[in-house]
Amino acid sequence: MSAEGTAAIGPESEPLVLGIETSCDETGVGIVRGRTLLANAVASSMDEHARFGGVVPEVAARAHVEAIGPTIERAVAEAGISLAELDAVAVTSGPGLAGALMVGVAAAKSLALALGKPLYAVNHLVGHVGADLLQGEGLRPVGGGEIGALELPTVALLVSGGHTSLLLVRDLVGEVELLGETIDDAAGEAFDKVARLLGLPYPGGPHIDRVAAEGDPNAIRFPRGLTKPADLERHRYDFSFSGLKTSVARWVERTRDAGDEVPVADVAASFREAVADVLTAKAIAACRDLGVPRLLLGGGVAANARVRALAAERADAAGVTLRVPPLSLCTDNGAMIASLGAQLVAAGHAPSTLDFGADSTLPVTEVQVAVAG
Repeated sequence: MSAEGTAAIGPESEPLVLGIETSCDETGVGIVRGRTLLANAVASSMDEHARFGGVVPEVAARAHVEAIGPTIERAVAEAGISLAELDAVAVTSGPGLAGALMVGVAAAKSLALALGKPLYAVNHLVGHVGADLLQGEGLRPVGGGEIGALELPTVALLVSGGHTSLLLVRDLVGEVELLGETIDDAAGEAFDKVARLLGLPYPGGPHIDRVAAEGDPNAIRFPRGLTKPADLERHRYDFSFSGLKTSVARWVERTRDAGDEVPVADVAASFREAVADVLTAKAIAACRDLGVPRLLLGGGVAANARVRALAAERADAAGVTLRVPPLSLCTDNGAMIASLGAQLVAAGHAPSTLDFGADSTLPVTEVQVAVAG
């Protein structure tokens, strides 16, 4: 199978859009004018989840209720606009935590109704791809390149605490195909669980990245899930990190039972290498198989130094152009939702009706839901 042709996304119009994102533990409100980022306000409840070692849905939902109003006010002030000037409101309908999504959906519906503005209910995962369209003062893509220079079609590897997905994006506002996804733990979730095993704080990703820098990535050969020939026949683009997490746990347990000190840096480095190896190998394989010489890396795990470095190394060897949005736009944020909404407006798509709710399992093929007419 091959995907041919290249389409550069241009600013046919410059709609002013406010985007709301509440799929997990960040309350994000962004404002864009076309492809220009005007505001990116984020309130995180991460500290409230730290003592539990992971996100607690009920805690996240309550935090969104408290933060949504002030975060909207902060974004409007940062953008230097009034709500009345908006051309549209966009909101994440899913996927994500149901209770958390409900807060954003309710806020967006209320805002759109009060202002008499069209509302666009969009897909969280596709929003991560839309983040790479944004340009503005101080924004720089990770690894260089021209800001806002997304070309289609592209393969997109989106890796976060809740999602590990490999997509083929032919048309940002109309044709997105799911190539593969995690069948158990997401990569970010595995980082959190392994960090806990090693006595590192939550969230695990940044702390494992820090400690791993002092370790030997080849010290321990941890398994690479779904990479054996038999697995690749059925799960060529799918991911599995549960076995890797269990392998790390058993290795640490055996070491402690033997009375030896656990070499935390080596374990962290070897675990990180296993994750980076699988993620980047499958993403580059998809680019080769589909004839698409472009790869976009997004999601919070894009902040991981080894994942980025190995992706760049393998992309260069395969003749693939690697895109990584600015790190401030890789984690969940409202700006990416506003960006996707602005593209829908510019392309002439009808707004969503009010007949939509929070959809925790919204498929990535549904870029927009409840389209009017």
